[in-house]
Amino acid sequence: MATNTSYMQIPQTLFASIDMGTSSFKLLIIRAYPNGKFLTIDTLKQPVILGRDLSSSCSISTQSQARSVESLLMFRDIIQSHNISRDHTRAVATAAVRAAENKDEFVECVREKVGFEVDVLTGEQEAKFVYMGVLQFLPVFDRLVLSVDIGGGSTEFVIGKRGKVVFCESVNLGHVSLSEKFGTCSGNFEEVLKMREYVRMVILEFGLVEKVKESGFEVAVGSSGTIRAIEKAVVSGYDRDFVDNVGDFGGCKRDWRLSRGELKGIVERLCCGGDGEVERVRRERFFKRRSEFIVAGAVLLDEIFELLGIEEMEVSGYGLGEGVVADSLAKVFDGYDLNANARWRSVVRLAMRFNNKKRVKAGAQCASIAKDIFEGLRKCDKLDNNQVKLIASFEDKDLEYLEAACLLHNIGHFTSKKGYHKQSCHIIMNGDHLYGYSTDEIKLIALLTRFHRKKFPRSHHAFLEEFPEQAKQKFRVLCAIVRLSVILQQNDCVNLRGVDFFHSYEGFKLVIKEARDQPYLPGSSQPTLDNIEAELEKELEHFKKFTSSDIQARIVGCGFIKQLK
Repeated sequence: MATNTSYMQIPQTLFASIDMGTSSFKLLIIRAYPNGKFLTIDTLKQPVILGRDLSSSCSISTQSQARSVESLLMFRDIIQSHNISRDHTRAVATAAVRAAENKDEFVECVREKVGFEVDVLTGEQEAKFVYMGVLQFLPVFDRLVLSVDIGGGSTEFVIGKRGKVVFCESVNLGHVSLSEKFGTCSGNFEEVLKMREYVRMVILEFGLVEKVKESGFEVAVGSSGTIRAIEKAVVSGYDRDFVDNVGDFGGCKRDWRLSRGELKGIVERLCCGGDGEVERVRRERFFKRRSEFIVAGAVLLDEIFELLGIEEMEVSGYGLGEGVVADSLAKVFDGYDLNANARWRSVVRLAMRFNNKKRVKAGAQCASIAKDIFEGLRKCDKLDNNQVKLIASFEDKDLEYLEAACLLHNIGHFTSKKGYHKQSCHIIMNGDHLYGYSTDEIKLIALLTRFHRKKFPRSHHAFLEEFPEQAKQKFRVLCAIVRLSVILQQNDCVNLRGVDFFHSYEGFKLVIKEARDQPYLPGSSQPTLDNIEAELEKELEHFKKFTSSDIQARIVGCGFIKQLK
């Protein structure tokens, strides 16, 4: 399907992937389009750690099966709440299940108690999906890529170009299995030395060095959580005594790359920083759940760099889970292009470079609300002639600008909360971050982030002087949508999957449902829909100005309906 097909005609669909890994289970929910556009809607990770069973036996224990079922039932509830069909849900299992003698029993247990059909991947399949995930994040489609993915029980190596796998190998080395075999390695020189010798022996026995040299590669890419954690540690200065935002990577200005020297600095700090209480607490605060296995993962990556002659590695924010979704897209949509929509991928990379997972998710939720409002407007044909012409002039690219601005509106938070909207605008305008967008398009996206809060831009604002008159009008409409979407997303009392925007004979209607069963901290005041009433009324006035039509917000709560006019 051509990439310039109208968004109103392209079916955008939610897909869910479940990665049942050796150390954790991960749920990924993505809104995907056949034109290659990915938008991560929700993620969840559960530390099941199946690898511990395999260190003492060859089977998954009853206790681990119970933990697995409990996590998967939670995932199932979330998937159902998004109304994702079974055809668009895929659960895959990797090294731990692959190596277990009772894997058939485990798979049957999941089928009976949860209803998921688990696909136990071979090492080669896992490597292929990792490569497909990388292609959804980095602009490396035309290059010969060596992808490295360090998991809990195995490490996948794959070399590919233009979506085709040239070589792949799954090696039985993982951060959980190595930690179980050699201890937590909290600074003990002998333990680290033994681990290094073992890693070298296994890699050489697989003949990996010769195979990689035979194929060659232009760029090395790391895609696993372990590699991303090490790259974040480099950016945050973990190898120094002073660390920015320890335990919270929200302050990181990421570069999505890792050099051999930088990696060695992190490994040295992890292995030689001392095993005292202060260093242990520091490591746990920084790496959190991953702290137990990070030493083994870092040492393994260091040996891979050394043996394969890697001087620098690019880091992908996507991996196996996104690759599984990409594979599903190829089956659902004929002619799906793994290299489609490269410029949208640059928007996603920028959002993930300056934001932590929480703020990336907030931006994605904001984009989803904005999309619903935008499409509600485009369906309307009951405005006056001038307004009908304005709404009819909106194109697919305007929706892309809108979603990009929503995804990027909060990237300025990495400096401080005060004035972050101005910082977001500055980053977009003054950095070479967005590929494939013209100067005017970048300015438009940047200004939408600049005016998503505080004062609404006047039509004669200095920032808009260079825009043609119709472009100014369109900008103010998009700005009103962004502002309203941000307000709705920021209020925990709103059910983000219960926001609907449509036109009726009475005018526009925005229907907002109250979120239920929200967890609140003891002693804190519970957020209510009344808290956003004043904000909504103020923003709805902007819609009235450009539509010349009444707009109402119906707030549907637990047993009541409140209408704003």
